Amino acid sequence: PAGRADPHRLLRVVEQLGYVQIDSINAVERAHHLTLLARLDDYRPALLSNLLEERRELFEQWTHDASAIPTAWYRHWHPRFERSRRRIRENRWWRERMGGRPAIVLRRVLDRIRAEGPLLARDFLPDRPGASGSWWGWRPEKAALEYLWRTGELTVVRRERFEKVYDLTERVLPDHHATAAPTVAEHVDWACSTALERSLVATPRELAGFWGAVDVGAARHWCAGAVQDGRAVAVAVAGREGAAPWHAVAVTDWRQRLGASPPVPHRTRALSPFDPLARDRQRLLRAFGFDYRFEAFVPAAKRQYGYYTLPLLEGDRFVGRLSARTDRKAGALIVEGLWWERGVKATRPRKAALGEALERVAALAGVERVTM
Repeated sequence: PAGRADPHRLLRVVEQLGYVQIDSINAVERAHHLTLLARLDDYRPALLSNLLEERRELFEQWTHDASAIPTAWYRHWHPRFERSRRRIRENRWWRERMGGRPAIVLRRVLDRIRAEGPLLARDFLPDRPGASGSWWGWRPEKAALEYLWRTGELTVVRRERFEKVYDLTERVLPDHHATAAPTVAEHVDWACSTALERSLVATPRELAGFWGAVDVGAARHWCAGAVQDGRAVAVAVAGREGAAPWHAVAVTDWRQRLGASPPVPHRTRALSPFDPLARDRQRLLRAFGFDYRFEAFVPAAKRQYGYYTLPLLEGDRFVGRLSARTDRKAGALIVEGLWWERGVKATRPRKAALGEALERVAALAGVERVTM
């Protein structure tokens, strides 16, 4: 249910979700802001910045992509740091980006940040005009910054015009940086149990994919052990519209939770393409019957809907999708296309509810009107 926003409640929302994916595309509004607006009506970006940059109760790191994550779970990123260290060192693309002397580049970047404080990638631009290290502007220093962040040596302390500002993790999160890594068994148990707690019912593939922290084999082994130990129950979930049931595990008290859950607010929300509810496209199709594809990277001529298409959730049902963009110069959120799902009628109340949802998005994006 949607509610009023404050730092404490926002942190609670992120904890309940697990993480919020941070994405650079700003066609409507940044994805992380749309995700939080869908749950807190008066959410504004300054609240997230406060938790990330001042209170440090969230940190930015990698799940499937850059994400805002509760800092209380930081120790479970140590295994990922080590995994990233191995993968990047073995990756030809990264080796080419960092050049022939990566150890020297890494040391130079760390020494500058240690001496000067937080820096951006552009602070490492060469003095001579037109100088460039490599393809797409991935100079050795930029690659080094990304490597040091992905391996835990650096932390993103804030963003300026969406550019990461890096500082030493030991300086920003000293206690968490020094915390010992969990054992393999502890890490697998944490990854699968927290994923199940947030999914309530899931397959091993879905548990493994929730954080992107363990593989399917480890998740399958955990499921078998959790069912045997009584920490989870095996279930068969009825398929939609006559489809075969699918086998999964669920939290042990799933019946009680369903019985105690409040009524779903019958309102419409425009979701981010990376909303946790919609991120796993297979689960979305199986659980809700909603077939969604993100088409920003599909050539324009081959798109079925649009560049930036938002799923429309009405209560607990996906009723459609719309393609939109924000024109800040014109002060408008422009809806370029609207498609209702099969069997959904565009009634006056439904269109009014959609209008209210879009007005909330427009206010978040800083524009005054919605143009259909």
